[in-house]
Amino acid sequence: MRTRIEELEDSPIVDVWRMGFDTPDVIGLWAGEGDLPTPAFICDAAAAALAAGQTFYTANRGIPELRSALADYMAMLYGVRIADARIAVTSSGMNAVMVAAQALIEPGDNVVMVAPSWPNIARAVEIMGGEARMVPLASGNAGWRLDLDALFAQCDGRTRAIYYASPGNPTGWVLERPQAEAVLAFARTRNIAILADEVYHRIIYDRPVAPSMLEIARPDDPVWVLNSFSKAWAMTGWRLGWAVYPAGQAHNIEKLVQFNTSGGPGFLQMGAVAALRDGEPFVREFVARCRAGRDLVEGRLGALPRVRVTPSQAAFYTMFAVDGMADTLGFCKRAVREARVGLAPGMAFGGGADGQIRLCYARSLASLETAMDRLAEFIGSYRE
Repeated sequence: MRTRIEELEDSPIVDVWRMGFDTPDVIGLWAGEGDLPTPAFICDAAAAALAAGQTFYTANRGIPELRSALADYMAMLYGVRIADARIAVTSSGMNAVMVAAQALIEPGDNVVMVAPSWPNIARAVEIMGGEARMVPLASGNAGWRLDLDALFAQCDGRTRAIYYASPGNPTGWVLERPQAEAVLAFARTRNIAILADEVYHRIIYDRPVAPSMLEIARPDDPVWVLNSFSKAWAMTGWRLGWAVYPAGQAHNIEKLVQFNTSGGPGFLQMGAVAALRDGEPFVREFVARCRAGRDLVEGRLGALPRVRVTPSQAAFYTMFAVDGMADTLGFCKRAVREARVGLAPGMAFGGGADGQIRLCYARSLASLETAMDRLAEFIGSYRE
C-alpha cells in the first residue's frame, strides 16, 4: 500500500532545476531567491553569537531577543503591538506553514487557496490528509484580480482555512485592504482560519510595505500570519521564519515546534535580530534593485511579438506566456538546454497558470540583460 507521502507529486520546478546542475553557464531564474549574499552586518552578528557560545538549545518559540525584535518590527510597520505570546520563530517559512497546517487540519478537511500559488502550500495540506481547493485569480493587461464570490463559494462545512499569499508567489498580486476586510469578515462569520502568507511583505513597488492582516485583525481572530527572513534580507539559506497566530495558541505552537525541530539555533537567530534592527537600508536597496529588474524584464519580454506579460506590482517574479506554447514544463526544460536560462513552469503553481512561465528577476541587471538576449533568440525560434 502506498503511503500518503509516496503519493505526493514532486515539484516540476525541481525537475527543471535538477537539469541545470550539470549544465554550464545557466542563468538560474527558476528559484525564489536573488543573487546577493546575506549582508555582512547580519553574518557578523551571527558569527559573534557563535563565537560567544550561543550553541545550546533555545526556547521553542525563539530566543527572547528575536521575539522582542519581531514585535518592535511589526509595530513599526503596522502600528500594532503584537503580544509576545502570539509570536513564534520557526525553522524557515515553510516550517511556519507546516506548523499551522498541523495545528489546524484533520483528515477530510479542506483549505481554499488563492491560486496560482507556491506548490509547497498545497503539499502541506495534503500531508495532513486535507484537500487543497484552488480558486484562480483572473489575469490580464491590468494584472491579477481576485473574485471574492468565487473564493467564498468554495468554502463548505469542512473548510478549515482560507490561504492566500500577498504579495503573491508567483503572481505579485496584492490583497488590498477592502478585500482583506471582506475575507476577515467572512472568516469570522464561518469560524474559518485565515492563513496569510506575507513572506514578500517588503517587496512592493508603490509603497513601503504591503497591506497586512495584522493591521485589521483582533488578537482573538482566527488569523495566522506566516513570514520569513529569506526574501527581504537575502537569507534564504538561513532557514528562519516566524508566525503570528491567534491568542491562546502559544502552548499548542510550543508543542508543535518541540516535536518538529525543538527550536532554531540561537546564533542564527541573533543574525535575524540584526536584520530586523539594522536592515532597513538594505531592504530599500534590494527593493530598488528588484524594481529595476522588473522594469527591464517586463520591458524586454513585452517587446517580443509572441509574448504576453502579466504585470507584477510586488514580489520579484514576472509571469508570461508564449503564443504556441502548451507544455510549460517542456518549454522550461528546452530553455535550460537551448538558451541556458532557468525558468519555472506555470503548471507547478495551479490555478490557471498552466500556460504561463514564472521568471525571478531578483538579480543583477547585467545577468538579466544576458538572460533576455538568450530568451529573445530562443522564443523567436521556438516551436512545439
